[in-house]
Amino acid sequence: MSIPDPLSFVRDINATAAFNRWCGIQVLSAGEGRAEIAVAWRDDLGQYAGFLHAGLVGALVDTACGFAAVTVVGRVLASHFAVNCLRPAVGERFIARARVVKPGRTQVFTACELFAVADGVEKLVATGETLLTPVSPA
Repeated sequence: MSIPDPLSFVRDINATAAFNRWCGIQVLSAGEGRAEIAVAWRDDLGQYAGFLHAGLVGALVDTACGFAAVTVVGRVLASHFAVNCLRPAVGERFIARARVVKPGRTQVFTACELFAVADGVEKLVATGETLLTPVSPA
């Protein structure tokens, strides 16, 4: 599948997802087999100690991986994902960078790194992998 303008395609998908709009997810870049998204820190995204909630860490990994996969195979659904939280996610902004590891007809393997940005410095806070299944449009 060839998408003439992957960035516009991914941004259009992002705009249709109510959860992504609530989170404030922005699509920074997208290309063949890769995607980069970001979200700004807000208090309502935090957990009790003031870190980015692990549920949102997982959501950013899942979303970035899905967007990377969509640039290669079209619409997808996650069938499995795993997240490794490496340190507390504290920052002004969070950037998830995902890539397709291996595309397939029935499964797409992806990987992601999530960075916290504070005072212009990025720190790796989580990694993740997602297994996605291509789906037909509804």
